[in-house]
This record gives sequence, structure tokens and C-alpha cells, in this order.
Amino acid sequence: MTQDDLQTEEKIFDYVRKNTHSDTSKITPETMLFREGIFDSMGFVLLIDYLEENFGIKAVDNDLVEENFESIKAITHFINGKRSMNAA
Repeated sequence: MTQDDLQTEEKIFDYVRKNTHSDTSKITPETMLFREGIFDSMGFVLLIDYLEENFGIKAVDNDLVEENFESIKAITHFINGKRSMNAA
């Protein structure tokens, strides 16, 4: 994992910690955010808004699949993929 990956992951962790009513002490990069009730559908909308504003990406309809947002690790991977596409 690169330094950029670690910084991205930490920013997402911070966002999750600040924007859920669930116990965040047990959240790991692999925690299933929606299946475990960390976020609901409204939380998903707010998460997308946060990612677009803070990471300079644009999520299109095809991006809005569970695999891209199921965990902090998946979100980090999604953001890196979007950044790579924008850099190309």
C-alpha cells in the first residue's frame, strides 16, 4: 500500500468515525459498512458527496455498485481507480 493509499484510507476512516452512530472502535478496513449497519442509504448518499468533494472524483451510475463501497478498503480502491482514470 502506498503512502497515498494510507492517507486516503485514513481520511475515509475519519469520515466514517464522524458520520455514524455505530460503535466505531471495531471498524477495520474490511468492515462491511452497509451490511453491518455502519451506514444506511442516506449515509451512502452523503458518503458519495464527501468522496466527490474531497477526492476530486465523480461517481457515475455505473460506479454505484456494492463492491465499490462495501468497506473502507473497497472505497480506497475505488478512489484510486477513479484517480488513475482521470490522470490518463
